[in-house]
Amino acid sequence: MSILSGKHILLGITGGIAAYKSAFLVRLLKKAGADVKVVMTPEAEQFVTPLTLSTLSEQPVVSSFTDEEKNWNNHVDLGLWADLMLVAPVTANTLSKMASGNANNLLITTYLSAKCPVYFAPAMDLDMYKHASSKASIDKLISFGNTFIQPESGELASGLVGEGRMAEPQHIVDFLENDILSQLPLVNQVVTITAGPTYEAIDPVRFIGNHSSGKMGFELARRALDLGAKVNLITGPTHCELSHNNLKRIDVVSAQDMYEAAVKVFDTSNIVIASAAVSDYKPKQKFDQKIKKSEDSMRIDLEPTPDILKYLGELKQEQILVGFALETNDEEKNAKSKLKRKNLDFIVLNSLNDKGAGFKKETNKIKIITKSEVIRFDTKPKPEVAKDIFDYINKLVNDEL
Repeated sequence: MSILSGKHILLGITGGIAAYKSAFLVRLLKKAGADVKVVMTPEAEQFVTPLTLSTLSEQPVVSSFTDEEKNWNNHVDLGLWADLMLVAPVTANTLSKMASGNANNLLITTYLSAKCPVYFAPAMDLDMYKHASSKASIDKLISFGNTFIQPESGELASGLVGEGRMAEPQHIVDFLENDILSQLPLVNQVVTITAGPTYEAIDPVRFIGNHSSGKMGFELARRALDLGAKVNLITGPTHCELSHNNLKRIDVVSAQDMYEAAVKVFDTSNIVIASAAVSDYKPKQKFDQKIKKSEDSMRIDLEPTPDILKYLGELKQEQILVGFALETNDEEKNAKSKLKRKNLDFIVLNSLNDKGAGFKKETNKIKIITKSEVIRFDTKPKPEVAKDIFDYINKLVNDEL
């Protein structure tokens, strides 16, 4: 999954020969998972049709202040909708208008209304690109906080060879992805997350387990990926799904499996969050054949499973180590004890006594507990809970605590 997945991208297209490449650009942005809307200058329609772009973007394309029924195309709404705006190609004419604020078409008024990051990719002939006025406009746009996607060298429409070609669509998409990633707080960080239950086999059919769905762990992984991290997701049996280019999913079944997987990646991890509901005990004996029901009572002798979190706490060097505690009584006391015993940076406490918390829920209610403080949160959807947890981790990363 690309970092562009799910983002609202507003593509502005101006009237130059490079506009034909915009169709490929829309296709690549859609392939990356982005939602794309297109706003054109009227002159751009001479080079690529709105029908082509509408078909590829699966959205209406706008180029004037009103539609055929004289309904207003709201440039403010377009600007507010966008997570980022990309103007490609930018002709010398539009470059000058963007720099001066000459708002005589829908594209420029939308640009002036945009609250999001704006990227611009010029395309013009060699001498036009080298002209002092073009350079001044580019410098001015950069000074406004816009991001310049430099033209490439090659054969130009005039027959000249040199700088001025709009960057190739794939190069533009790569630029967007790399630029966004470079600004994320966890770029170059490796986050390892354990999620879901573990199953401890009794026989080939039965097991000891719990009701964990894995939803909280998967939301934590999703949030870490959104923040630019590379993620090892070590998950017990679950129906949850997640895909991303920076995700390594490691499926396990038992506590021993999870222990071995966690230890293997611990040294190369910067942040480890143990959110899995690991079975504390397993049968001493696993039967090779299914146990037959009888009238007599049945006894299963149990032994402890590996204490994954305690062992990781003993191995810990520079890593940030976070544990979870699901309690039913003496919640804070038990959580603080676990925090100390397992050498954690903080522990996330949730209680089965709290409405909206616990297994198989779409919400959770947590407390973040450290050696010095207890931070309480309201009941929230699990994606928001994951955000709260990573907000605290980011403060640790940046040494703000």
